Amino acid sequence: MAINNAFDEANKNKSLAETGVEESAGTSVTGVIAESLTENPVRSGGNFRWVICALLFFATTINYVDRQVLGILAKPLQQELGWSEADYGFIATAFTGAYAIGLLVVGRLMDWLGTRKGFSFAIIFWSLAAMAHAFARSAFGFGAARFALGLGEAGNFPAAIKTTAEWFPKKERALATGIFNSGSNVGAIIAPLAVPLITAAYGWREAFIFTGALGFIWLAFWLWLYRKPEEHPRLSKSELAYIQSDAVEPTVKIPWLRLLPHRQTWAYAAGKFFTDPVWWFFLFWLPKFLNENYGLSLSQIGPPLIVIYVSADVGSIGGGYLSSALIKRGWTVNAGRKTAMLVCALCVVPIYFAVHAANLWTAVALISLATAAHQGFSANLYTLVSDMFPRRVVGSVVGIGGFAGSISGMLVASAVGLLLQATGSYTPIFAAAAIAYLFALLVIHLLAPKLEPAKLDVAE
Repeated sequence: MAINNAFDEANKNKSLAETGVEESAGTSVTGVIAESLTENPVRSGGNFRWVICALLFFATTINYVDRQVLGILAKPLQQELGWSEADYGFIATAFTGAYAIGLLVVGRLMDWLGTRKGFSFAIIFWSLAAMAHAFARSAFGFGAARFALGLGEAGNFPAAIKTTAEWFPKKERALATGIFNSGSNVGAIIAPLAVPLITAAYGWREAFIFTGALGFIWLAFWLWLYRKPEEHPRLSKSELAYIQSDAVEPTVKIPWLRLLPHRQTWAYAAGKFFTDPVWWFFLFWLPKFLNENYGLSLSQIGPPLIVIYVSADVGSIGGGYLSSALIKRGWTVNAGRKTAMLVCALCVVPIYFAVHAANLWTAVALISLATAAHQGFSANLYTLVSDMFPRRVVGSVVGIGGFAGSISGMLVASAVGLLLQATGSYTPIFAAAAIAYLFALLVIHLLAPKLEPAKLDVAE
């Protein structure tokens, strides 16, 4: 319990008074209220909320499949269409830049349209953009399709996190987030297995069309199954009461710019800024690292990558489960979340030794531990938003943090390329990755020491 007390000096006081709830209708409202632990908690009375979580998982899987098709087909496309390295760099940058912009804008769009309409719009947009790659004839055409894909795909995580805030009580949100977030790793596994098979059987254009069409299949199930909990005919009264068992938060319109002055916003944005670039490094540079250090060819690189991303899946669910389990055992939300994040941050540290590993599978084991820890850390980081903010602005805050992470990812990717070109050494990169999560958690704790709900000024 020493860690518990270190993270939350007020852990012994679990009453609503600790959260600073303001019951009067003044000019301020609190965000999502910290979980009130009682002797007789409301029972769930059903499991339909996990059907919604499954929809989020499949959406995230499709999201990652669609974004990876171009990377898998890059070499044959370069040969067939005569792209230069500069052309491919332009196409790749178009996606990253659009994704950063989209995360900043789409979060607010989700808050405005609502989850059902907003998520539907996002997946229609990115599915059409994914299919549009099949009709591109030039680097500019691919860049335009890639830009549109980045804008659309940016809607997935703000929408999924907002849905989790609507459908799960606070003590289950990290687990639900870990489950849907694991779809990113499943997509990273499926794409390199499926895309080459589709391309060999039908052609590369069909690979874009078939994978893009998956979004429309998901959309049919989303429109069929999703409603707000209080409006859903399939939801039992007891499960609805369980979902809404946290303290009631006021419903008010909160201007987007009013989110920026709050330390809670910057705590989340800082977490994304310092850790997202590590994940982008894993996605973009691991195949190259394994090839250069252990001589793996393109045909040999599949098994190590599958192990790495399956491990990331386990970490995503495990990290969410850990904090949820601690909270259910009586820990405060603050202590439970940050303890889980600390465990994950410590598990990333050994990745420093992957550069000097004596053999391939030792390196794969160290990298797998780090990717699992990243996803466990991320599951809890995402959940911090709904811990500190009202549901109405969750999408906006997630967008702000995602923008910070994407901008940082762009800068770090450029720096990695320059560093490797100058030194040829991965050691500084892995050293930075090893400490990034501990540093991120320190900044988060300094900015939001108790994960107190943000007091949002709504006065005009």
